Amino acid sequence: MNGKEVNQIFEKFSQMRAVIIGDAMVDIYLWGKVERVSPEAPIPIVSITNRESRLGGAANVSLNLQSLGATPVLFSVVGDDDKGRKFKKMIAKNHLSEQGIFVDPHRITTVKSRIIGKGQHIARVDEESTEFIRPELEQTIVEGIRKELDSHRVDVIIFVDYDKGVITPSLFEEVNRMAHEKGIPTAVDPKKRNFNCYKNVDLFKPNFKEFVDGTGLRLEKDDLDSLRDAAHALKEKQNFKLIFITLSELGVFLSNGLKEQYYPAVIRHIADVSGAGDSVISVASLAMAAGLSPKIMAMISNIAGGLVCENLGVVPVNKEQLMRVMKSQKL
Repeated sequence: MNGKEVNQIFEKFSQMRAVIIGDAMVDIYLWGKVERVSPEAPIPIVSITNRESRLGGAANVSLNLQSLGATPVLFSVVGDDDKGRKFKKMIAKNHLSEQGIFVDPHRITTVKSRIIGKGQHIARVDEESTEFIRPELEQTIVEGIRKELDSHRVDVIIFVDYDKGVITPSLFEEVNRMAHEKGIPTAVDPKKRNFNCYKNVDLFKPNFKEFVDGTGLRLEKDDLDSLRDAAHALKEKQNFKLIFITLSELGVFLSNGLKEQYYPAVIRHIADVSGAGDSVISVASLAMAAGLSPKIMAMISNIAGGLVCENLGVVPVNKEQLMRVMKSQKL
């Protein structure tokens, strides 16, 4: 792509406002040295040298959108606990809106603690609530979203489902209906529990595992003919305008109902795949809302996912780096 075309795309992104709804979390990283094996079990002993907390889940999608130039407004739930207060401080520190962050004293804040030694993930410890949020809180969130849609122009609504309970089937249905009434496109990054609840959306973006888990089909990742047939069937059944399946190292697969297209991955050094899906749904959602072609959408998403995989831990895509790589690509 030439420089002018790339600049025009990001100029469009910079004028967009996105509502993100879903499971936000705190990602904690414990970095350390591994110099011996435990005498108690055949496991490494990690001597911690550094601790770091980052925004994860739907909050990382918000950071990606912000990095791409858009204005994100996140709606999520945290617990009335130390990690929830830490989360809200990180939201403020990153200049993200706090208006859609609700505190539920009946839940704990979702925390993923990763232990990393010698540049490798050794273990992950999760603390979470996974039951659906209470109906009263659900309606409070819906009313907050309604107020946001009534008071601002919103270009896209993104449902980020990490299966922690913020997105209930009825919350999705009500917000998706509001979006259709206002002509706002919707995008979904799904998990298994709600997989079949998502209908009538503009962009549905599972990864391959989520797709086979959600459909119950036994597919091989490199069997593109079978994948095409399964994707088309799901698209027709659930009424998706565009289904976008990420295939990790193999690239991405898209179907818009008229034709199916496969785009191989942009090969890069892979240090950690954490957060790649967050970057892809962020880029793809903005690309869809901007009216870009599936080919351009796939190219940008592939590059963005590859770039974040070069970093250890969950990080948002770097806009300047993404633009440089895009300008070097031939279409």
